[in-house]
Parts: sequence; structure tokens; C-alpha cells
Amino acid sequence: MFNGWYENVLAGLQVLNDILYAGIAITAFSLLLYALSFNLRDRVARSFAIILLCVVVVFTTEALQNQTVPSWEIELLLRLQWIGIIFLPPAYLHLSDALLVTAGRPSRGRRRMAVRLVYGLSLVFLVLLAGGLLVGGLVTNGKPAPHLQRTVWTEVFTVYYIGIIAWAGYNFIRAYRRMLTRAGQRRMLYLMAGATAPALGSYPYLLYGSGFAAQFPLVFWSAVLVNNVLVAALVVTMAYAVAFFGVSWPDRVVKSRLFKWLLRGPVTASTALALMTIVRRAGELFGGEPYSGFVPLVMVVTVLLFEHTITLLFPFWERVLFFGRDREDIQLLQNIEERLLTQSDLQQFLESVLAAVRDHLQSPCAFVAALDGEALTLNVVAGNRSLLEKENLNDALRVVNPNGEAGHHEFIWGDFWILPLHQRKVTGDRDEIPPFLGLLGIARNSERPLDGDQREALWLLAKRVALALEDRRLQQHVFRSLQDLQPQMDLLQRIRAAGRYDTASNLLPQPVFEESDLADWVKDALTHYWGGPKLTNSPLMRLQIVRTFMEHYDGNASNALRALLRRAVDQVRPAGDRKFTSEWILYNILEMKFIEGRKVREVAARLAMSEADLYRKQRVAVEAVARAILEMEKSETILPGGLNESPKR
Repeated sequence: MFNGWYENVLAGLQVLNDILYAGIAITAFSLLLYALSFNLRDRVARSFAIILLCVVVVFTTEALQNQTVPSWEIELLLRLQWIGIIFLPPAYLHLSDALLVTAGRPSRGRRRMAVRLVYGLSLVFLVLLAGGLLVGGLVTNGKPAPHLQRTVWTEVFTVYYIGIIAWAGYNFIRAYRRMLTRAGQRRMLYLMAGATAPALGSYPYLLYGSGFAAQFPLVFWSAVLVNNVLVAALVVTMAYAVAFFGVSWPDRVVKSRLFKWLLRGPVTASTALALMTIVRRAGELFGGEPYSGFVPLVMVVTVLLFEHTITLLFPFWERVLFFGRDREDIQLLQNIEERLLTQSDLQQFLESVLAAVRDHLQSPCAFVAALDGEALTLNVVAGNRSLLEKENLNDALRVVNPNGEAGHHEFIWGDFWILPLHQRKVTGDRDEIPPFLGLLGIARNSERPLDGDQREALWLLAKRVALALEDRRLQQHVFRSLQDLQPQMDLLQRIRAAGRYDTASNLLPQPVFEESDLADWVKDALTHYWGGPKLTNSPLMRLQIVRTFMEHYDGNASNALRALLRRAVDQVRPAGDRKFTSEWILYNILEMKFIEGRKVREVAARLAMSEADLYRKQRVAVEAVARAILEMEKSETILPGGLNESPKR
């Protein structure tokens, strides 16, 4: 009886460990995708992604091993597992170097060379693994689990593994000591604690302790269970700490996004996998069948229930866990986003109101014209548009006298009734005339005046049109304010993000723009090179170099930015006369596509390349222009000559 209980406990521990192996692999892979999606530009995130990739390899190969797998496949999986183990030490050293650089301790070349050397040594060990020298063959019927034999090179690698991990740990401590803010110190502690798990939990200890583990399997499987739980928890802790590097989002956004990613990915997938495993093992235990029809049912139901629960409850969790004292302000902004009246929404609403007006008065045409500056702009027309073609809307302004008293009084303008639309009064001053918003016009069927019911219904609909125009005007004021605030908000977020770990960044007189951002802005500005909102409203206007150029263009920002773009494009130009050879491709694309304004098909035909290849080369060319602008911005110098000449088409 005792033996049966003991075997059941061992079997249960093995099942739990199998579930944890798969769960860790799923979690690491999901966090790898997160790092690749959101902050891959940062060195810390890139090196952490390599660690996650190693963890995915180690625990995926471990999860694929079971009693149904033949011996040759188990040996292959164990050897593949060593690929992840071999590259963990250089990945940790790479991460520690990136942390020191972020903390304000850049490498003078020695640490960088050391990282490259360690990667090279790992490649040597990989060659030894492929040659069958790093580890020996599979231990037949190995207890308590299959494992490989160790060799002399295994001993060498173990010393190498411990030494490099210890070196990386020392660099972690150095980076922690440079943290001056409490938030930076706290996150560095999270990172250091989390970093211990993959390093200690990935090494195959059965190479040295197989004898003890075979003698005390319960102790071994219990230790493995504890190790796997720690690895699962600490990998998430490490990912949480790394998620703040390289991003300028507020902390609440980083936390909320990572939490939602974990719920939708690892938590949902791991729970579904665990329940599937339990159902399958229960079927084997009670029915003797290795597969049950309940397995796919359990998987589908689990995924659907989790996704549905996350969708319903996440807004509440987000408010409680991450918004803090700013909950009301953030919720107000979220409500504005959800209830925003866009131009399309406004047009759809006005069309429905005009349909009701025409239906109620049996009118062939109705329109809404909004005041844009000092002139009327036709927003929506319903019905026979030709009735308006012979009319001038500005004449209607003189008919209604927009500065006159705002009352329920319709006017006759040609074949139309027109109703002035005014903003609601915000004060109780009777003498105050509310701002004029526009006109509602309805084509007349006859000379008969409106009866009482028609007039009351018409003015009710007119009030709704006025309310929509008023809300749209207020929202446009909000948008303009946000556009004015955006440069300052971006600046503060960048400085705040950099100041998490390096307080010297707060002393920078002007923050350096990232090349990736510049490339997008440059492409937009080049698209409207000869005029357009992407040029006049470009974030490039915030560059100091543009302000310097403006001094030579009578303060005209558009001409200054156009001159800067021209100067940067000229820096891409090779020396000599213009040709259509390979070395001139980038310049020719910039010149023909953006400066000359030719079509993509025409440019591709002239340069003898496909359109897909043209777009790839165009991206490289734009990035070259961005680098040139970035260098000018950093140096704040202007090349002599030509500044007083406006670019001509």
C-alpha cells in the first residue's frame, strides 16, 4: 500500500513538472514576442530577448520529453537543449553590459570586446556539441529521468558557465549601485532577482547528481518542482523590470500593457494546457484511453472563458491596479476617446437629421453649412444637389445676419428656408449673442409658410444640428491644444524615461531624437515636400537645426524645413555627375520620387527595378536622410552656402 501511494506521488510530481515545463516555455516565448514588439530598439531589451530565447529552447525540449518518445529522440532533444544552455552565459554578460551603459557607465571598448569574445567561446562549445565532445551519450534507462553523460569538456564548460554568470552578476551589482532613484533601485533589484532563475534553473544538474537523484527520487522531483515554480515567477519578474527600458510610456501604461499581455498569452495558454493534460491523464487513469474527446473541448472552453473574462474585467482591474490617484483624469480621457465625434460620425449624424427634415417637410433637398472662418462651408447635402449649384452660400450670410438676435426665426433665401444655428448660451446674460455656427437649409415646395407643428419639429431638428456642430467645434479646440502640447509631453516623457536609470539625462539641454522616429517624420515631410500638412505640421519643426535655418528664411518654418531636407538629400548624393548606376540608386529615388514628384511606377521603370524593391530601397534612402539630419542636429552646425536661396521646383 505504501509503495502504491509513493508511486502515485512521484507520478503526480512528474505531471506537475511537465505542466510547468510547458508553461515556462509558453511564458518565455510570449515575453520574447513582447520584447520584440515593443522595445526591441533598446540594448537591454535586445539582450534580454536572447536570454528568453535560450529559456524557450531549454524548457521546450524538456517539455517534449515523455515516456512515449523513443530513446533516440530523447537524446536529440537533450542535445538541442544544450544550445540554449551554451548561449546563456554570453547573453547574461551582454545584458549586464547594456545595464551598465544605461546606468551611465558606457564601455570604453573592453567590455564590448569581452562580450564578443564570450559569444565566440560559446560558438566553440557549440561546435564541440555538434562533434559529440561536449557531452556524452544517453544514459540508458536513466533514473530518475533520462540524461546525458558528462565528458572532460563538460567540466570545462561548467567552469566557464559559472565564471561568466558570476561576472555578469558583478556587473548587475555595479549597475544597481549607480541607481540614485528609488524606482530605479527597486526595478534593478527585481531584475537581479529575476535573473537568477534562468541561470540556475536551466543547467542540467543530473550530469553530476544522478546517483543521489536515483536514490531519492521524491526529493529530486520536489526540488525540480520548486525550481520550476521559481523560474516561472522570476522570469515574469525579470520581464517586468526590463519592460521599462527603452520606452517613454508612463509607468501605468507599461504595467497595464504587460499585465494584459500576460493574461491573454501565458496565463490563458498555460491554463488550457494544464487542464488538457489533467483531463488526458485522468482518462488514462480511469479509462485506460490515452486520448479523450473531452481534451479539445476543455481547451476551447478554457480559452473562450478566459478571453471573455479578461475582456469584461480588465478595465476594472486596470483602474484598480494601475491608475492610482489619477483614476478620474485617465477615465475622463478614455471616455473622450470612446465618445469622440469624428468627422465621419458628424457627417453620419447630420445625414440622419437631414433625412428626418426632408421626410417631415417632403422637401427635395436639405443641407448643413458650417461657418469656417468668415465663409460658409457645405458640410452635408441630402437630396437633389443641383438645386444648390446656382446659389452662393455667402449670400445666405447676409440674409440671416449672423450677428443679430438668436431666436426661432427662419429666413427665405431663394427657393430655400434657412435657419441660423447658434451655440448654446453659457451665461444668463440676455443681451449676449451666442456664437454663430452655421446654417440649416431646406428646399421649399411652395410659397406656403410653415404651420405650427412643422415649424416646431424643424427647430427641434435644427437644435440637434447646432449641438453636433458645437461639440465638433469644441473637440477641434481640444485637438489643437493637444497638438500644441504634444512636443512638450514627448520631451518630458523622454527625459523622465531616461531619468529612471541615469539621472545625468536630466541635465541634457536638448534631448536627442531617436533615429527611428526621425525616419518616419522625414518620410512624411518628403511626401509633402512642396507643401502639405505633413510638412507644415511635421514634428521636425521642433528641431533646433530648423530654427537655425528659419533665421535665413525670414522666419518661414516650411521653407526652412524644405531647405533642411534638400541639404540632407544632397548629403546622400555621391560625388561627380549624376548617373543611373547602383551607387546612385538612393539619391535617384529621393530626387525622382520626392523632389520631382514622379509616380512609383515611373521611378521603378526608370531605375529598372520592381516596385517592391523600390520601396525597400526607399526606406534605406529615407533612413540615410534621417541620419544626416540627426548629425546636423547633434552638431548644430550648418554647411556654408545656399542658405539664403529658397528651394525651387
